[in-house]
Amino acid sequence: MNQPLVSVICLCYNHKPFLREAVESVVRQTYGNIQIILVDDASTDGSAQLVQQLVTEYKQIQSILLPVNLGNCKAFNQGLALATGDFIIDFATDDVMKPERIEKQVDFFSQQRPSVGVVFTDAIYIDVEGNQIRSHFEYLKEKKLIDRIPTGNVFPDVLTTYFICSPTMMIRREVLIALNGYDESLAYEDFDFWVRASRLYKFAFLDETLTLVRKSSGSMSAGWYKKGDPQLHSTYLICCKAKGLCRNEVELSALRHRVLYEFRQAVFSENKTEAKQFATLAKTLGRIPFSFSLVRAASWLPLPWSQMRSFYHRIFYR
Repeated sequence: MNQPLVSVICLCYNHKPFLREAVESVVRQTYGNIQIILVDDASTDGSAQLVQQLVTEYKQIQSILLPVNLGNCKAFNQGLALATGDFIIDFATDDVMKPERIEKQVDFFSQQRPSVGVVFTDAIYIDVEGNQIRSHFEYLKEKKLIDRIPTGNVFPDVLTTYFICSPTMMIRREVLIALNGYDESLAYEDFDFWVRASRLYKFAFLDETLTLVRKSSGSMSAGWYKKGDPQLHSTYLICCKAKGLCRNEVELSALRHRVLYEFRQAVFSENKTEAKQFATLAKTLGRIPFSFSLVRAASWLPLPWSQMRSFYHRIFYR
C-alpha cells in the first residue's frame, strides 16, 4: 500500500532537556514514510549542539540551524520551505508523539473528503518531569469552556472558543500552500491559522490521545495576558483580519463575542493600548452589551487589575 509522505517540522528553541525524547518519538513512529525537518531557532542553551548530534545519529533528519532567533512563525516557514510531504505536522521539541500517532492520523485522513484540510486529536498535558497533568478536552468540558467538540465548518467556532490543541494537528500540505504558510508579522501562529484555514477547509476530529504536550513556565502560553504581552496585539490583528472574512451575522456575532472577551482581558491585564483597539473594533461589529460600558468604566479605577486577574485564574483555571 502506498503511504503518503508526512513532513514533521520540529521546532526547537531552548528545549535541550526535552529535545532527544521529542525527536526520537518522531523517529520511532510506526508509520514508515516520514520527512523530519529539525529547526533550531538560535537556542542559547546548547540545543544546537544536540541537534547536530541527533543528525549524526539519525541520517534521515534534515536540520536548519538559524543564526538569529526568528520566532515560531518565521522559523516554521523556514522548515516549510523544505517540506515535500502530502501532510505537515508542526511539532514543538518539548512535546512527545505516541508511536502510532502519524499512522492513525494518516489512516483517518484517508477516510475524509478532500474538503477536510486539518485533523486534530485529544492530548495529554505533562509537566517538565513528564508526569501527566490532565486531558485537553476533559479539562475544557470540566471548566464548561466547551460542551461539544466542533467539526466540519469550524470558522465561527474558532472565532468564539479555544478548543483545538495545536500540537495535535495534521495539516494537508495544500492548506499551508494556500495560506502562504504562517503570517510572519504575528507573535504566534495558531489562532490566525485556524481562522484563515477554516474559511477554506473543514476540520475533522479523531477521538484519540496521540500527543503528550509539555506545560512549562518557559512555554509561549505562559505569557498570555501579562502586561506588555505581544501576543495580545497579534490577537487584535487577527480579529481585524477575521472581520473581513465574515460572511453573515452568525459569524459577525461570533467575532463580536471574541473581541469583547479580548477587550476584557486587555483591560484586566492592564494592556491599555490593546484595550482601546479592541473597544474600537467592537463598536464596528454591531450591538454592544451594557457590560461593555461597565468594564470600560471600571478600567479607570486605580485598582491592581492585573494581579486580581492572575489570582482569579489561578483559583478557577489551574
